[in-house]
Amino acid sequence: MVINIDPVLLYVGGNPVIRWYGLMYVVGILAGLWVIMPYAQARGLTEDDVWYVFWPATIAGLVGARLYYVAQSDPLSYLSQPWRVFATWEGGMAFYGAVFGAAIAIVVACRRRGIDIWTFLDVAAIFAVVGQAFGRIGNIINGDIIGYPTDLPWGFVYVHPNSFVPQKGVAYQPAAVYELLFNLFLFLVLWRLRFRLKVPGMVFATWLVGYSVGQILIFAVRMNEVLFMGLKQAQLTAIVVLLACIPLVWILQGRAAGQAATVDAGESADEAPKTIGKDLG
Repeated sequence: MVINIDPVLLYVGGNPVIRWYGLMYVVGILAGLWVIMPYAQARGLTEDDVWYVFWPATIAGLVGARLYYVAQSDPLSYLSQPWRVFATWEGGMAFYGAVFGAAIAIVVACRRRGIDIWTFLDVAAIFAVVGQAFGRIGNIINGDIIGYPTDLPWGFVYVHPNSFVPQKGVAYQPAAVYELLFNLFLFLVLWRLRFRLKVPGMVFATWLVGYSVGQILIFAVRMNEVLFMGLKQAQLTAIVVLLACIPLVWILQGRAAGQAATVDAGESADEAPKTIGKDLG
C-alpha cells in the first residue's frame, strides 16, 4: 500500500503551518472530551470539575510525553541542541510519558478541588484511549511509527519526501495501524466495563493493564532499538507498569472493602437505637 501524503497539511509562504500530526492531537482531545463528559457526570463529576483538572493534566501530559521521548531517545544530542526539545514537528512523543505526567497533575488538581482521584482517573482512562486512537492517524501519515521491512501485502510504502520513514520506497509493517486497531479494541472493552467495574480506579487499572499488554505485543514488530534481553524501551516500561498494577488492584479492592465496611457499620449504628427502643417498649 503506497502512502503519498505530505505530513504538512498547510503551508503559508512556503512555511509549514499546520501538520496532520498536530491536527490529530487537537481532534483526539476534542473527541475524548465529547465522549467522557456524559460518563464523568454519571460518575458524579460536574463539567466544571472536568475542566478544572483537564487543563493542567493536558499540559503535563504533553510535556511528559515529549520529555520521556527525549530521555529514551538520544538525550546527549538534545543537550547539545537544547532547542530541539521543543521541535515536536520532528516527531517524538512517548505516550507513557504522557501517562506519568498527566497522572501527577490529576492527583494534584483533584486534591485541590476535593475530587475523588480514582474516579477521575477512570474518566481519564476513557479519554486517553479515545485521544490516542486519533493520534495514531497522525502517526500513519507521518510514517514515524513503523514496523520492520516486510513483504506482507498490507505493508506500507512511503514515497513522499517529507515522510519520516528511514528509507522511501521500502514496505514496512504498519505498526501505527496495529496500534490504532488495538486502541479501538481497548476502547470497546473499557466502554462495556465502565459501569460494571464498581470499584473506583478499576477502569483506570484495566486500561493500564490492557495498554501495557498491547505495547509488549506491538513493539515486537516495531522498528525500535533493542535495549535489554531482546526488549525495547516501551516493552520494559510496560512490564514495570504491569507489575505495579498488581499492588494497585489490591489497594483499590482493599479501599473499596474498607469503605463498604464503614457504611455497614454506620447503618448498623443508626438502626441500633430503634431496636433498643422497640425492645424496651
